[in-house]
Amino acid sequence: QVQLVESGGGFVQAGGSLRLSCAASGTIYSTNVMGWYRQAPGKQRELVARITGDGSTNYADSVKGRVTISRDNAKNTVFLQMSGLKPEDTAVYYCYAWNWPRDYWGQGTQVTVSS
Repeated sequence: QVQLVESGGGFVQAGGSLRLSCAASGTIYSTNVMGWYRQAPGKQRELVARITGDGSTNYADSVKGRVTISRDNAKNTVFLQMSGLKPEDTAVYYCYAWNWPRDYWGQGTQVTVSS
């Protein structure tokens, strides 16, 4: 069993920066995948970024160049560093983990970007 606890959401102005953190507890295997999804009002939940246990990453086209996902395996924590934030980045951001054999989700953290 894995529990995901998110932090770092908040209110920022357009062009600002924010770092989200997600700490995982439980038995974590090196084969796991962790990532961040977001859901804005009236839109489907979408992938923002993900990272594998060995550090391979991929990003949504809408955030490439503006976000970086990283992880600290010793602390079982994944980060999402965001810069150049835009109003369209406003959403609830959810931490995600696949850790065999199950998927896990955090409770979500609100990110609001003003213009």
